[in-house]
Amino acid sequence: MIDIKALEREEPRPETGRTYAEDYRLCLAHRGADPASVDRLLDLNRERKRAIQDVESKKAHQGKVGQTIASKKRGKENVDAELAEMQVVAAQIREAETAAAAAEGKVQDLLAGLPNMLHHTVPVGRSDADNVVVHSWGDPRKFGFQPKEHWELGEELGQIDFERAGKVTGARFAFLKGAVARMERALISFMLDIHTREHGYTEMLPPFMINGQSLFGTGNFPKFFDDVFHVAGTDYHLAPTAEVPVTNYFRDETLDEGELPFRYAAYSPCFRSEAGSYGKDTRGLIRQHQFEKVELMKFAHPAASYEDHERLTQNAEVILKRLELPFQRVMLCTGDISFGAAKCYDLNVWLPGQGAYREISSCSNFEDFQARRANIRFKPKGGGKPQFVHTINGSGLAVGRTVIAIMENYQQEDGSIRVPQALKSYMGGIDLVTKS
Repeated sequence: MIDIKALEREEPRPETGRTYAEDYRLCLAHRGADPASVDRLLDLNRERKRAIQDVESKKAHQGKVGQTIASKKRGKENVDAELAEMQVVAAQIREAETAAAAAEGKVQDLLAGLPNMLHHTVPVGRSDADNVVVHSWGDPRKFGFQPKEHWELGEELGQIDFERAGKVTGARFAFLKGAVARMERALISFMLDIHTREHGYTEMLPPFMINGQSLFGTGNFPKFFDDVFHVAGTDYHLAPTAEVPVTNYFRDETLDEGELPFRYAAYSPCFRSEAGSYGKDTRGLIRQHQFEKVELMKFAHPAASYEDHERLTQNAEVILKRLELPFQRVMLCTGDISFGAAKCYDLNVWLPGQGAYREISSCSNFEDFQARRANIRFKPKGGGKPQFVHTINGSGLAVGRTVIAIMENYQQEDGSIRVPQALKSYMGGIDLVTKS
């Protein structure tokens, strides 16, 4: 949630020379949203303030009438007129409070649907075609044969079964079997070990179901309600990513400045309805309703959050480097960045079967956007008013897509899959995934 007080400030921002409101209008335009939302919000907020002032004015008058009643009673004077007036004022206060609550509701509803302010370094663009490659790592392998896509390899190996998963559940689900299933499990342990032993994250196993307030805190609700699976008759929802429960771990809490940053590495299955994605990636494991992920999460000090964002992205890159998978780091443009992110890097891994780089991690700095929604603050060491933390997260990595990348990059002409050196100890020492 953006800071409405910042929208009201008239002084220019040092990074752009424009006011926050001017920058936010540009931000909305670059995101493909309506810049007029800024003026609607400011008008509603003025209405809210007037309604609050009306309540306070009437309560002040009520207090004066009460004092008059008390004074007259001490002098044994008649107070019938004042008591009648008090009833009228009380009714007026109830009406004014209702109006103030309605005005507050309008402000909050509009705020809840507005995206985050973008960092001034985010490139302007309309789609993923305008994203900027920051750097590349590794050279795509040259094959002496036509490389296959992962779903072909998996089915031929007898270790990925989409047909029976469709029978058991439906489309966009899969059974993994044998060494491919073991590889998924191995990758989870491998990623968690690297992040906890080498990068300083604390391992966390979060709940896989969360409530609606948690999804509001991360920005999923109300805008992306249809992207989430819901448990009928309850306020429980299947987590679309571990980001949701882990971000809300400190909801409604005030942390100590000296403890920042908090760093967590969390494994979870992820469940997504993929609303609006029909026709995209219908074959294979790229876009499933259920997948697994190791999520990296930081609660950072505002003054250090962009340094922490860079480090978190580098931590995710380490996994790809250890597995020797070629990838690109891409900075997302204004037209492709997510609703809640202020700045985002995607890590795109090379998939030779598709002949393309595909996303395997998104690493975002949300600044205080989620912290405002979830009410997560820290208390400065030297005293003063509590401030909102900055939240940063990214996949470290998406496990299923890492399996895809290994299968396609390490495939052999006979359809077998070599096991990356870094993963062999997690795979019981086997060198090759062969037909089961």
